Amino acid sequence: MPVTGPDFLSLQVRDLGASQAFYERYLGLVRSPAGPPHAVVFTTAPIAFALRDLVPGTDLDAVAQPGLGVALWMHATDVQAIHDELAAAGHRIVSAPIDGPFGRTFTFADLDGYHVTLHDRA
Repeated sequence: MPVTGPDFLSLQVRDLGASQAFYERYLGLVRSPAGPPHAVVFTTAPIAFALRDLVPGTDLDAVAQPGLGVALWMHATDVQAIHDELAAAGHRIVSAPIDGPFGRTFTFADLDGYHVTLHDRA
């Protein structure tokens, strides 16, 4: 049988509580009641998104940018407001908002340095 597509995405993070708070506060994500103790699973659709503790042997400090080469895009309903709040709080904006084929789009770095792109066209 062929693979039908992505079904789950998780990021390994240095501080699970701090990362959970960041994604809840700035992106408005809501924690799902499901999930193991070493991870936070959010109620996202159509693909489940989670944060998890570092797997033994993983050293995010040993790389210049975690996830280099992977494009993580998420849909949001008010991209500009999220950008403005992140920027006002001093979080790193990797690419400023633009209007393009995916609507209003910008990229930020999360607490661990992962680059996350938000766009508003479904």
